[in-house]
Amino acid sequence: MSEHIIKASARNVEGKGASRRLRHAGKIPAIVYGGKSAPLNIELDQEPTWLAQMNDWFYSSILTLDVDGKKEQVLLRDMQRHPFKQIIMHLDFQRVSANQPIKFAVPITLLNVEESPAGKDSEVAVTKELNEVVVTCLPGDLPEALEIDLSDLQLGDVIRLSAIKLPKGVEIPELSEENDPAIAIAKHVKVEAEEPAEGEEAAAEGEAAPADDAAAEGADATDGE
Repeated sequence: MSEHIIKASARNVEGKGASRRLRHAGKIPAIVYGGKSAPLNIELDQEPTWLAQMNDWFYSSILTLDVDGKKEQVLLRDMQRHPFKQIIMHLDFQRVSANQPIKFAVPITLLNVEESPAGKDSEVAVTKELNEVVVTCLPGDLPEALEIDLSDLQLGDVIRLSAIKLPKGVEIPELSEENDPAIAIAKHVKVEAEEPAEGEEAAAEGEAAPADDAAAEGADATDGE
């Protein structure tokens, strides 16, 4: 498991006014709680944290929080974003213990879909039915994602959660014979005949016009006789 280091600094000032000033200065107010230590108010730099949160591991991995040189293992538990600006308003981190199991949602990744028989067939649609699942494990065993190889996927296949090979020490507590949801389905889709474009219809009408004109001329000649 890769180490993801997030740098922060302790802060002593609390309150909405203090948080507002921090954000104006390009900082993010945050809190660290849990474990045997007291909750700790911290601040992070906005730009590097924003870039970090664009990665899946920011949400599904154990993070190493470096607070003024002191490191501890945490999980992101809550993030508040600005409604329309690219700004993080607040973060909540929870301390984790190496010997205490945790419960956490991790993403599901489908591999080699495009290389599969179903993926190569233009009349087959492969849909992803489940994006993440809650697992339990020790912090050191937490995977960044659960992967499943679908290179043999065929039309009509329904791949269920139980098909995922779990890493050692990782369990899905909600998985059972009665609760085994689909994570991918390969189904047939109708390919409808393309309707002629508007320009093509106009061209077809234009080609038919001379014949209509000729018929009209013929009728005029008959009338003249």
